[in-house]
Amino acid sequence: MSEQHLRMSDAEREQAASELGEHYAQGRLTAEEHAERLDQVWAARTRGELTPIFADLPGQFGRTQQRAPFTAPRRPSYDVRRGGPFRRGIPGPVFVVLAILLVFTVVTHLPLIVLGLLVWWFVSTRHHRHHPLARGRRC
Repeated sequence: MSEQHLRMSDAEREQAASELGEHYAQGRLTAEEHAERLDQVWAARTRGELTPIFADLPGQFGRTQQRAPFTAPRRPSYDVRRGGPFRRGIPGPVFVVLAILLVFTVVTHLPLIVLGLLVWWFVSTRHHRHHPLARGRRC
């Protein structure tokens, strides 16, 4: 059963009457045409009965547009399963940016790591010089 054969609700009739009033207010209908068509809207039982009332008017209840058949949405080109620009789930540009950030992190912290190693070496050599057991062994 098509939508044209479905029965209308009171809310749909009110919406159609409101749209008809807009057409009258915009000067598309005379007062007589508006009254005649309004009577037809309130008497309509199915959606298909509204089509001839609004056939020469633009809008929601005007000419019925045929809907395009449903088509499944296409997969985006970046889908991992299709092997798009992603490499093992990570996009190429993101991988490059992460690699660059890793290199900058290591390079900027390298002086701190070297300084930490030098302090550890200095403390450990000083500790062996002043340790009492270390003196006894040197004799």
